[in-house]
Amino acid sequence: MSAKMLDDYVGRKDALIIDLRGQEEYEKSHVKGAFNMPYERYMETGSLSMELSKGKILVFYCDRGGASLKVAKELAVKGYRTRSVIGGFHAYRGRNLVISG
Repeated sequence: MSAKMLDDYVGRKDALIIDLRGQEEYEKSHVKGAFNMPYERYMETGSLSMELSKGKILVFYCDRGGASLKVAKELAVKGYRTRSVIGGFHAYRGRNLVISG
């Protein structure tokens, strides 16, 4: 999905936005309501460190879109409803940007 569409998922009860970037990047800026689950941790453990509901749409973004596309595809095969942001956080210019400090 396009980065522009990401705002459509912010605040929805049926969606969970997951930021796959590192914790430092997440703390500097992220999409409002996104959970931070670093991609490196996913690769080490083979799973995300949180319980994921198959009843929710899982919206993934990373820095440029490659890692989020990989995770979204892997989880879609396991029965999850997933979306990946094309171009990642780098492409996001929406109204739900949170910038810290």
